[in-house]
This record gives sequence, C-alpha cells and structure tokens, in this order.
Amino acid sequence: MKIRFAAGIALIAALLAPPLGAQEPAPLPPPPQAGQAAGGRKLPAPVPLKVTVVLSRYQGEKRVSSMPYILGVMASGWGPGPKTTLRMGVNVPVAQTMFGPGGSGDGKSVPMSSYTYRDVGTNIDCGATFDEAVPGIFQLAVTVSDSSVGLDTPKGGGPAPNMPSFRNFNSAFTALLREGQTMQYTSATDPVTGEVMKIDVTAAVMK
Repeated sequence: MKIRFAAGIALIAALLAPPLGAQEPAPLPPPPQAGQAAGGRKLPAPVPLKVTVVLSRYQGEKRVSSMPYILGVMASGWGPGPKTTLRMGVNVPVAQTMFGPGGSGDGKSVPMSSYTYRDVGTNIDCGATFDEAVPGIFQLAVTVSDSSVGLDTPKGGGPAPNMPSFRNFNSAFTALLREGQTMQYTSATDPVTGEVMKIDVTAAVMK
C-alpha cells in the first residue's frame, strides 16, 4: 500500500512540474520616465523658435504689399510637435440683388437687395522639428491660406468690370532652415491680375 501511495505522489508531482528547459518569463522593463525615450535615452528639450512668414505681392518688379506674420513655435527633437496656428480675417458683406413684385399692385418687378458674408483673411499653420545630430538646423512644416477682395479689372476686360473679385492663394511646403536664415519658398503668379505672390520664411531661436 505504501508503495502505491508513494508512486501516486510521484506521478502527481511529475504532472505539475514545468517541462524541461522551461524558464520563467523575463521581467518587463520599467516604463519610461518623464523626459526619457522608450530605450532609456534622454529626450532632447524642445527649442522655442520665432518663425516669421512674409507674404509679398509684386506687380512686375514693384512690390505693392508686404504682410509679415510672427509665430512662436516649439521645435520638437523626438517627432512632430505641437503646431502653432494663426487666424486673421474679416467677414465681408456681398450684395445679392433679386427681383420681386412691387407693392403698387401694377405687376412690375422691383429690385430687392440682400447680403451674405464671406470670410477673407490669412490662415497659417506651422510645426517644427530638429535632429540633435545636426545642430542649428530646423525643419518647418508650413501651410498658408490667403484670400483677399479687390476691384481689379482682369486683363483684357471681363464680364463684370468694377465688381469685387475674391482671390485665393494656398500653399503647403517644408522649409529646411539654419538658425537665423531667411529663404523664399513660394512664388506664384495670379492668372487674372498678373500679380506675383511670394512667401519668405525666417526661423530664429528665442533667447
């Protein structure tokens, strides 16, 4: 009886024992602390930049307008950082004329005016990154949307002279700049007025 009891205990122990070669799983690495990457490497501190975006219009060689916009942007050294946005504009009333019956009862139509509003202005989005291995160089992702209203008569005349025209300009580009460097990244000609729109970008580290 004792022999059978001992054999039963040995069989149960063999079933419960882990297979040969089995090892306990390795403990998980501790979670990264604030200011550290997943591999334990210390994250670079963000760099504050003063980004200047200048929108200029030219008629031939003559500059007819220049609008500078200054944005504070935090450049990230570990991937895309927060974007800085700028929204500046005005709601412009646009008259609409319709004809309806007059109040005299003679059946004649009379003009009636109503107004709708259209947004006109400038929108700029900008984000910046840098690489610690290449100090002093910043990569800027810039998106510019500009709309304006004017009374320009198209070249060669048009179907509605002296009526307001709405101009739209959109551009998205990546600028690679050294600290303090200014470069022109966009130049486009308005097909109606012949004006040339140019965009200059400057990046400077805030001291």
